[in-house]
Amino acid sequence: MGRWASPRRQGTQLPIRPRIDYAALFAATPSPCLVLDPDLVIVDVNRAYLRATGRTADDLIGRHIFAAFPDNPDDPHADGVRNLRASLQRVLAYREPDTMVLQKYDIPLADHPGAFEERWWSPINTPVLAPDGAVLWIIHRVEDVTEFVRSGGPGRLAARRPKVREEAMEAELYGRAQELHRLNEELRQAHSRERHVALALQEAMLRCPSLDFHPGIAVRYLPAVGTLNVCGDWYDIVDLPDDCFAVAVGDVVGHGLEAAAVMGMLRSALSAAIRAVKKPAPALDVLDLYACSLDEALNTTAIQAVIDTRRRHVSYSNAGHPPPVLLHPDGSCTLLDQATDPPLGARPEHVTRPQVQLPYTHGGTLVLYTDGLIERPGEDIDLGLARLTDALTRFARLGPEHLADALLAGLDVSSGARDDIALLIVRL
Repeated sequence: MGRWASPRRQGTQLPIRPRIDYAALFAATPSPCLVLDPDLVIVDVNRAYLRATGRTADDLIGRHIFAAFPDNPDDPHADGVRNLRASLQRVLAYREPDTMVLQKYDIPLADHPGAFEERWWSPINTPVLAPDGAVLWIIHRVEDVTEFVRSGGPGRLAARRPKVREEAMEAELYGRAQELHRLNEELRQAHSRERHVALALQEAMLRCPSLDFHPGIAVRYLPAVGTLNVCGDWYDIVDLPDDCFAVAVGDVVGHGLEAAAVMGMLRSALSAAIRAVKKPAPALDVLDLYACSLDEALNTTAIQAVIDTRRRHVSYSNAGHPPPVLLHPDGSCTLLDQATDPPLGARPEHVTRPQVQLPYTHGGTLVLYTDGLIERPGEDIDLGLARLTDALTRFARLGPEHLADALLAGLDVSSGARDDIALLIVRL
């Protein structure tokens, strides 16, 4: 076989990548690893793990991890099962790796039923995600640090160190590890409570009664992966007189409960303003004045658009937000970037915001979104916009609901966004 594969495009040569036997790679990995399903049943284990635990694959595969490795009943302070269970539950809940502090987790002796061997481990649990973001598997990787702990760590005096000093150092190390674990758990629980409250607040404030009357509109909200990275983005739909309706998307700077609260105030203010003035630019003017009274609202971005279904045109005004995209029935795209102004509260004095109106063709699609959909660290935003319009062209024939899902999957954000994503798709 030659060095180069047949080119996919004329004039392009692509090197052939060798096929990798991932099963053999996993089996040979030097760090002890096992694979769990979402029910915490062991589905695979590598040779290093079998050596570290003195087990065979038949001993472990198909068993629940805590049935295979229960707590030592003779140790009144044993908490290995509790700590590991909490870590695995965090992985399932937040879909991100969880590194545990040093753990004392004794394991049953394979050849002495009922007997346990004292063991110390440094574990990390890592999720393997499906395209829809669900946890398919958990990789439980451990390093056996038992000898290190028993020796007292670096700088030991080998066998000449008195045994009582070794035991004292071991007890001190264990005590410090447990204290660190306790503090980490308290911090995680505090962060988890804030995240749950923020998500509940977000869900309550994002309800759109008008959405029920618009089957041609699809909305998505995807919170960022991470304990506190949530609740800065919003979307809204408002019915207006004369066969018109308004759509809006916005993004508050910051995360957590504070951002969620500010988001709720700004969304409500803009929803009221567009009902009163019925035009995008004046509505953002009102919102701009309101944002200037809230320090936390400064530099918020927002896009407000009004769709006139009788005359078939869209009018819009943009306060520093990524441009919406008008997807035409033939698959071509137009960026709505002609009425762009600075974010809310960015000017020292109030200036009337611009507004642009353009026609649309029946069967077109209007796409509004927040920057988490297109931005990547260290990448120019134009690349993200090009990626979005390319995806819209590919999926142009899909209805709004399927298009929303295809965009999230095709832009590789459905399994874990770095920033919140609000997405609103309107079939015109």
